[in-house]
Amino acid sequence: MYRFNTNDYIIRIPLFIIFFWFGLLKVIGLSPAQGLIIDTVYWMPFLSPEQWAIVIGFWEIIIGLFFLSKKTTFYAMLLLFLQMSGTFMPLVLLPSITFQDSNYLLPTLEGQYIIKNIIIIASALVVGRHYLNQPFFERISNLFNRA
Repeated sequence: MYRFNTNDYIIRIPLFIIFFWFGLLKVIGLSPAQGLIIDTVYWMPFLSPEQWAIVIGFWEIIIGLFFLSKKTTFYAMLLLFLQMSGTFMPLVLLPSITFQDSNYLLPTLEGQYIIKNIIIIASALVVGRHYLNQPFFERISNLFNRA
């Protein structure tokens, strides 16, 4: 059984701030990462790249809000890991933008912006560590059994 740990909020609150703030910037079209996002999601179906940037922004806002509560941490982590898989895509799809002279040892500012997400993933794992004790598919099936 998980015991409430107030120290979690030392990580939860910065996760909320980062995701909510950066997500809001995407939604209102003022994110400095907007061009990178548009260049990365050009291949995605159904919406334009600009619309996908807005969807990603709302997705990040929801992640931030979900990190504020212990009850929604599992959902925050699930959404975060799906989002992070997309966040790292420019490293593969756009190496000329994310690495100097496409040298994988020399990230550009954009590359550093992406690579620093490793600490966000680690922080999420610390906050959600009690979920790691439950088998993933058991947790997912519990979601559907409640409905």
